[in-house]
Amino acid sequence: MPEVPDVKFLTVAEVAELMRVSKMTVYRLVHAGELPAIRFGRSFRVPESAVAEALQRPIADVG
Repeated sequence: MPEVPDVKFLTVAEVAELMRVSKMTVYRLVHAGELPAIRFGRSFRVPESAVAEALQRPIADVG
């Protein structure tokens, strides 16, 4: 049996809470390809590492 990598997945609601944005914003990021996600049935799961990377990226240049 192949090994399954030890990846923690978060729901859209959990991602929204961590990023302090609305669930709709998370869905927009997923659909735009800015936040990788896996679809399970009708719901999405986002790797925790992808959320950490997204939070480290600068959103816009200020100044």
